[in-house]
This record gives sequence, structure tokens and C-alpha cells, in this order.
Amino acid sequence: MESDNRTRVDDVMSTPLETVSKDATVQTVAQRMRDQEINALVVTTHPPSIVTSSDVVEVAAEGQDPSSVPVTEIMTESVETVPRDIYIEEVAAMLTTFGIKHLPVVDNDDEYVGMVSSTDVTAQLSQ
Repeated sequence: MESDNRTRVDDVMSTPLETVSKDATVQTVAQRMRDQEINALVVTTHPPSIVTSSDVVEVAAEGQDPSSVPVTEIMTESVETVPRDIYIEEVAAMLTTFGIKHLPVVDNDDEYVGMVSSTDVTAQLSQ
């Protein structure tokens, strides 16, 4: 397969990147995910963190009040990222290696520009 014909993250990532404040509650996170029909948000910390629907489910399963649990208690800090020009086969390998389902995408200046998910990768590779 010629590399010119391979799909890059830039072609399948979700944009714009959806973020949430580090001061948000889990309830706010759940509402944003529902309203945007997404499963992960980047938390605006330094360095950025990520919160996923699995994190939100964990709060509910433990019987905690989502309106009183801050996102900082459930987020994953210092997340892996990928450049927008990486091939999706490489992203698939990273998702498998790290056991994750979402990777924030950064541009050449390390600015967050989008999100790529295992669903994006699977949909593209199954075509």
C-alpha cells in the first residue's frame, strides 16, 4: 500500500476539540457529553487531561453524587497525544498498546485541535 493513499488522523478526527474546565463537576461533564454526543472531553489543566464516559459511569456505579464530584477527581492527567498527520494504523496501535479509546490531536505547535477515537479508527479501517 502506498503511503500517499493511507488515511491520516486529520481526515477522521473530530473537530473542534471539546473541552471542559477543571472546575466542572461530573454532572456538567455528563451533560456536555450527552449534548455533544461524544464520549470524551479534554480538561483544561496544564498539561491537559482527559475525562471519558467510562470515568463518569464509575462515579455512578460507586453511588457518588455527580453534582458534587469535581472532574479533577476522575480525570486522567498528562494524556498521550498524536500529531494530526500520523497514519490511523499507528493510532490503532497506540490505542491498543495503551488500552485507551481516545487520543487528543495536536498541531505542529502542540496546540490541541481535535480528538480521534477507536470508533473513528475502526470505521475508517473497516472500509
